[in-house]
Order: sequence, then C-alpha cells, then structure tokens
Amino acid sequence: EVWSKEKSEFSWSYDATETCLILEGEAQVTDKPGNKISFKAGDMVQFQQGLVCTWKIICNIRKKYKFE
Repeated sequence: EVWSKEKSEFSWSYDATETCLILEGEAQVTDKPGNKISFKAGDMVQFQQGLVCTWKIICNIRKKYKFE
C-alpha cells in the first residue's frame, strides 16, 4: 500500500504494528510522553502497536507501508 499526505499535523493511534518506507517528504512523530522521531525520504520506520502520537508532516509525504 502507498499513502500520501500534504503538510499538516494530526493525532494518530496504531491498532497494529506498521512498517513503512518513506518514499518522499519529511515528517516528525511525537508520542504522548513527548519523545520525537524525525524521518525523511529513504528512511525505514516502524511504529509499534498501541502507539498514540501526533504526526507533523513538514514536507508533503509519500510512504509505502505494511501493517502486521
């Protein structure tokens, strides 16, 4: 699956573990305690089941993803 989104900020929670490859763009994800990770085109990222976070898309993003 491929997902894309324009520059924005939104809350999200994960019902399953997601592994994704960032194809384009840049984003930052902040969890509830305030830990931040930043990633950009070429990065492989994994989000664990149960994660509650805020996505901040800095530059329009496109990613290939898989839920497990």
